[in-house]
Amino acid sequence: MEIIADRRTCEGLGMCEAMAHEFFEVGEDGLVQVLEEFPTDEHRDLVDAAVQACPVAALRLRG
Repeated sequence: MEIIADRRTCEGLGMCEAMAHEFFEVGEDGLVQVLEEFPTDEHRDLVDAAVQACPVAALRLRG
């Protein structure tokens, strides 16, 4: 599984970071930064919930 972030769409609302701070961070530029692009399967539910929580659909999972 790979986390894909569309920084052009991101509005820096931080829902992803609030739900899964191990994988997402809103950087100094106010946009999402993926801290770990390839989370293990044990984290799939956590990461998927954070991706689904993005109000502007700037995140997705591949694989």
